[in-house]
Amino acid sequence: MNAARADVSSTLLDRVSSWLKQAALNGESLEYLVSGFCERLAAAGLPLVRVHLSFSMLHPLYDALGFTWLRGQGVTMEGFRAQSEDSEPSRFLLSPYYHLLSNNLDHLRRRIDPAAPSEFPVFDDLKALGATDYLAFVQSFGEEAGQGMVGSWSTDAAEGFSDNVIDALLRIQNSLAVAAKMAVLGKLAGNMLMTYLGGNAGQRVLSGQIRRGDGETIRAALVMADMRQSTLLAEREGRQAYIDTLNEFFDAIATPFNRNGGEILSFVGDGFLAVYPCGRHREPSQVAARAAMTAVRQAAARMRELNRGRKGRRLGEIRYGIGLHMGNVMFGNVGLKDRLTFSAFGAAVNEVQRLQVLTKKYNKPIIASQSFSTYSGGEWSTLGEEKLRGVGQKFTVMQPLEANMRLEATEMLDNRSMDRHSTAEQVMLLYRNAQRPRLHLVDRLRPEQQQAETG
Repeated sequence: MNAARADVSSTLLDRVSSWLKQAALNGESLEYLVSGFCERLAAAGLPLVRVHLSFSMLHPLYDALGFTWLRGQGVTMEGFRAQSEDSEPSRFLLSPYYHLLSNNLDHLRRRIDPAAPSEFPVFDDLKALGATDYLAFVQSFGEEAGQGMVGSWSTDAAEGFSDNVIDALLRIQNSLAVAAKMAVLGKLAGNMLMTYLGGNAGQRVLSGQIRRGDGETIRAALVMADMRQSTLLAEREGRQAYIDTLNEFFDAIATPFNRNGGEILSFVGDGFLAVYPCGRHREPSQVAARAAMTAVRQAAARMRELNRGRKGRRLGEIRYGIGLHMGNVMFGNVGLKDRLTFSAFGAAVNEVQRLQVLTKKYNKPIIASQSFSTYSGGEWSTLGEEKLRGVGQKFTVMQPLEANMRLEATEMLDNRSMDRHSTAEQVMLLYRNAQRPRLHLVDRLRPEQQQAETG
C-alpha cells in the first residue's frame, strides 16, 4: 500500500474493537486474537506492513509470548523460557524498545529514510519491507510490575503515518491491551497447572478431574530419584547456596524424565517421582521402560558433567540414587476437601521409593526391580533378594551393567533450543527490567553498551 494518506473509518475501527472484546470473552488464544486483530485492521484500511507485539506472562518458567504480523504472510509466534534476573539482553541495547523503556516513554515514532543511516538495527529490516514510518509503544496491564505489552506499528505508505492513522492506532491500542490482558489471564490457570502438576496431570485437572477421589488406575514405568547427603550440603553451604545446588541438581538429573513420554509428577524435598504411563500389554510396557532407561542414561551423563563443573569450581560432588519399577498406580486427587494434590499413589509407588532407598545399602546409584529390567531390556546383574518394608513378597534387585549405561549418539539430550532466547523474550526482559529503577538498569551497563527494536 503506497497511498499518500489513509482515511480511517471510525465505524470499522469500532467493529475491530468489538471483535477484540468478544474474542477475549470467548477465551480465544493470544495467537488467534493477534492474527484476527491485525488482519481486521488491515481490512479496515490502516496502511500497516508489519506489526510486532510481545506480551509478558505470569509464569514460573516463561517470560513472554511474541508475535510478528506481516501483510500477506500472517502471524508468526515465539515462546521462550525465562532467564536469570541478573542477565541483561545486551544484544538488544540498541533497540527502540530499550530507548523507549530507559527513558520512561509511552511511544516512540521514527520516519524511515532508505537513504539515511539506520538509527536502530531493526530499521534495516524495515527498509527491506519498504517501510516509511514506525511507531513503538509500551502498554502496562495495571499495577503489576512487569505485566504488560510492548509493540510496534510499521507502514509503507508514501507519506508515512497520517495523524488520523496515529489517532486510530492509539485508540485501538487500549482495546487490544484489555483483550490481551484477558487472554493472558485466561491462560494463567493452564500455565500454572502445567508447570506445577505436569502436562498430563494438568490436562486432567483442566478437563474436570477436580474432586477428591477423581482419577483412574494406570500402568506405568516409575522413577524415584533422590540427592544424597542433602542435609550435610544444606548445613555446609547455607540456605541460598543449597537452594541453588538443589536446582542445579534437578536441572541435571530430572530434565530427561520430563520428555519422551515421561512426566515428573512431584518434587519432594531433594527428590522427585516421574512416571511413563503405558498400556497394560507387553509392547507398550517395553516402550515405557525403555524410554525411562534412556532417560536414566541421559541423567547419569548430565550428572557426570555437572560434577565436573562443580569440581572446577571447587565444590563437592553431588551423589544420587535412582529407583526404577513397573506397576499399576492410582492417578488422581487425594487430600482434604479444600486442599488437594494430583499425583500417583499405590503399592507400586511405595515399592519404587523403597528401591530407591536400597541404592544406599548397595552403594549403587541405580537400582531396578526385575520387572523393570525385563521390560527395558539391556544387560543387568542381580544384586540380591530384598524384603521391602510394607511389601509381602521379596523383590529381586537389579543393577544396570556398564554396557547398559552407554549413551548412544541418538540418545544425546540437546538443550540448545531451550537455552536459546528469542527476539520476543529479549523484548519482554527489557520490559520487565524497566519496571525496576531506571537508573539501576542503565548504570549497570558499560558505556559502550549504552547505545538493539526487535519488533
